[in-house]
Amino acid sequence: MAWKTVYDTFWSEWFWLPENVTWKDLENKNDGLYYPQAKDLYIPFVLAIVVFAVRKCFESLIARPIGLYFGIKDGRPKIVTPISALENSYQVKKFPSEETIKVLEKQTDMTERQIQRWFRMRRNQERPSQMKRFTEASWRFFFYFTIFVYGVAVLWDKPWFADSMKCWIGYPQHHLSPGVFWYYMIEISFYWSLMFSQFMDVKRKDFWEMFAHHCATISLLTFSWCGNFVRVGTLVLCIHDAVDYWLEAAKMAKYIKAQRLCDVLFAVFGVVWFITRLVLYPTKIVFSTLFYAHPVVGWAPAYFVYNGLLISLQILHLVWTYMIGRIVWLQMTSKEVTDIRSSDEEEISEEDTSSNGSGDHKQTNNFSNNVTQ
Repeated sequence: MAWKTVYDTFWSEWFWLPENVTWKDLENKNDGLYYPQAKDLYIPFVLAIVVFAVRKCFESLIARPIGLYFGIKDGRPKIVTPISALENSYQVKKFPSEETIKVLEKQTDMTERQIQRWFRMRRNQERPSQMKRFTEASWRFFFYFTIFVYGVAVLWDKPWFADSMKCWIGYPQHHLSPGVFWYYMIEISFYWSLMFSQFMDVKRKDFWEMFAHHCATISLLTFSWCGNFVRVGTLVLCIHDAVDYWLEAAKMAKYIKAQRLCDVLFAVFGVVWFITRLVLYPTKIVFSTLFYAHPVVGWAPAYFVYNGLLISLQILHLVWTYMIGRIVWLQMTSKEVTDIRSSDEEEISEEDTSSNGSGDHKQTNNFSNNVTQ
């Protein structure tokens, strides 16, 4: 009974619609016009499986051969010799303190250098290969670029594409073209696929920020679909897709060791990011929904929820802007761009054992080769 009350309240017309508008006004009739329906949202679940399958095929059949062509090694770090005392300590703390190392020296009869080397190799053992990173970046580049081109093609002749104020003219009687319908369905399915594949993909330093971003994006898209805020939703999608593929292209260039190309692509990404996420999004999207939507939508709770979701995305944009600023600073000081979202791979260099004699020196070279493969 309580659940039915919550359900009825959530789908009540006062929550979603302007005054004097009912759900019956948005029912589809046999007149060639189509309005978004909540029942349509089962489609992205099915499409998400298709998108994930296409991704795996793309990574295996297209991205991987490209990576091999550019010399990316498709190997995993060597499995370290299991030593129970070291493994137990590793499960507690991956970076042992000096006190822990001294205790482990007594337990294993190993030197401090050997213990440090074992821990480095053990950490690298859990990190993905360069090939996996390259194939993931390739897939994201392909999808973001393709869907951006498709979105622009679909929205090019729409009056609200150039003027966000027109997103609210005639609201909520906004019918959908087939192109806009599938644009939304494909985008939602892609983010659903990312929600689950993120736990299998390369673990990045902003894992939870990205998870929050996917949750906010899916909530925003599904909420906008149910309330027929689709026009402004398409603009949000297009603005986001316009920048993402530049970052993925820069990462691809880095993985194939084309550092100069990486720097150029990252510079373009920074400019496009600033224009889309810090200028267009707040001034054309958020401003429009905060000030131009209200006279049309009224004080319906859906208006506040939708704006809250849009503002949460803007907060994430500011967080990532700070992270991008860090990369720019590193580029200015070290002349090299690094992907701060990726888990860095540790190399075991010759310097680590230069003072331990030729035997350890040769052994460390082998370890280095295995770790960086």
